[in-house]
Amino acid sequence: MKLLKEEILSKGIVLSDGVLKVDSFLNHQINPVLSLEMGKEFVKRFKSKSPVTKVLTIESSGIAPAFTTALELGVELVFARKKKSLTMNDNVYTADVYSFTKQETNTITVSKDFIKKDDHVLIIDDFLANGQAALGLAQIVEQAGATVSGIGIVIEKSFQPGRQVLLDAGYQVESLARIGSLKNNEVRFVDETVLI
Repeated sequence: MKLLKEEILSKGIVLSDGVLKVDSFLNHQINPVLSLEMGKEFVKRFKSKSPVTKVLTIESSGIAPAFTTALELGVELVFARKKKSLTMNDNVYTADVYSFTKQETNTITVSKDFIKKDDHVLIIDDFLANGQAALGLAQIVEQAGATVSGIGIVIEKSFQPGRQVLLDAGYQVESLARIGSLKNNEVRFVDETVLI
C-alpha cells in the first residue's frame, strides 16, 4: 500500500534491527486519512471471503485500523482486552499472548457475548513479528466455534517468523506493508528491487 509505505519512510523511526517506531501516525497519534485508506484496502483484500460478520483486534494499537475496516464492512468491531475490567464477568474467552515489543505475556479476554459460533471473523492487527497476537486472537475465535476469515496486518516484519507461523496454521495473511529489513537504520520493503 503506497500511502502507508510513504508514511513509514517519512515518519517511521528505526530504533534497532528489530524495532520500528510508528507512533506518530499509527499507534499513539493516528493519521485518520491513512487509517480510512487502510480499512478500504483490507476490505478489498478480503472481499472474496465468506461474508465477514465481525472484526477482531487487540487493544489498543490495532483498534484504529480495525475500526475503519469494520466501518467499511458495515459490521461490529470487537477488541480483546489485555486486562480484565471490573465489569467483565467470567463468561469470557481467553488466550495468552506474548508481545515482542513489550517483552511480556498478557492474557487477553473477549466476552462470550460478542463472538458467536456462526460468526466469520476478520482479525486485524497493527504489527506482525512472531505471530503470537494473531494466533491468540485466532484461538479466541476458534474457542467460540466461529470461523477465522483471515488475518490483516498493517505492518509485517517479514524478517521475523510470524507470517510463516500463521500460514502454517492455515490462515490467509494480508499485510499492507512488508518490511524485509531494518538494518543500518534503513527501512527496506520486501518488494523493493535493488538495482546494481
